[in-house]
Amino acid sequence: MHLKQLTLTQYKNITSKTFDLNPKINCFVGDNGVGKSTVLDAIYHLTLGKSYFNPIALQNIQLGEEFFVLEGRFQKEDREEKIICSLKKGQKKIIKRNGKTYEKLSDHIGLIPTVIISPSDSDLISEGSNTRRKFMDGVIGQTDAVFLIHLLEYHKILSQRNALLKYFAINQTFDAQTLEVYDDQLIERSTPIFEKRKAFMEAFIPIFKSRYHEISGLDEFVNLEYESQLHTDSHASLLKTSIGKDKGLQFTSTGIHKDDILFLKEGQPIKKFGSQGQQKTFLVALKLAQFDFLKSQTGGSPILLLDDAFDKLDQKRVSQIISLVDRNDFGQIFITDTHEDRTLNALAHTKAGYEIFKLP
Repeated sequence: MHLKQLTLTQYKNITSKTFDLNPKINCFVGDNGVGKSTVLDAIYHLTLGKSYFNPIALQNIQLGEEFFVLEGRFQKEDREEKIICSLKKGQKKIIKRNGKTYEKLSDHIGLIPTVIISPSDSDLISEGSNTRRKFMDGVIGQTDAVFLIHLLEYHKILSQRNALLKYFAINQTFDAQTLEVYDDQLIERSTPIFEKRKAFMEAFIPIFKSRYHEISGLDEFVNLEYESQLHTDSHASLLKTSIGKDKGLQFTSTGIHKDDILFLKEGQPIKKFGSQGQQKTFLVALKLAQFDFLKSQTGGSPILLLDDAFDKLDQKRVSQIISLVDRNDFGQIFITDTHEDRTLNALAHTKAGYEIFKLP
């Protein structure tokens, strides 16, 4: 699948713009602040139903305006898919596929697999476990609708259980039977989520290691470890054991919402023991492994978004990725850069078609 045409209306700092796109490589060049990343974020928003850079939907409406509209025309084999995403202040976000509004946003996830590589990926290393869980769940969710439903239901029930614990504390009361109702519902969903995450990591880790060594060219030992309380105990047992703690904290302290991925180099956290260059390579390998995994699961190449490509990768690496388009390892690629000549140098030897868009 590839994106044929993209239209942005009152999205972030772009008032109105339409791009007719190349099925292979599209480059957006211009100074900082002109909207290059906005274009890539619009594609991400259309394919995954949310902004990559700002999860607060209203803040993606252009300043002083009341709504935004994004429209993408995608070519999938012999048919066209028209996707529209719109948001008006005071109303719910709407996503339409070929004129029909989705009842649930989760129904859209996976239709157009997409991977983004951005400087903000550093949050995966620097931030807490929630960021890494979202990465893992985001990859799985693009290929498994049932997993996504279980995950959404789990977090809804978790919020209800936490609200009940706060109610108990405020009213100085406790009802074990009511709490057990929520416990049973959590357990019913947490076990398949855990099993799916575990299976995903077993498949994903070898792909990641291969990509890391390919990019770095070095014989360094890197690894990912899936950390979960459910490795050593059942969720039912964990909830029963932690009830006293949960009552004191007024929230649920055990479960798959505490899972994490450890990023390791030579057995040590890369956050503390990896150089800036090693961390950069680690993150790019992680995202390219995501690309490989989605491709293996869906049978088609995801759309690849390279935001500030030359900040994330040196020119040699960008040229390598572009060369893979010639071998059909990649499908459609979108690149942003502040220097047109640098982009042209990276494209110099490609046989694939490309288009350069200069943003004012």
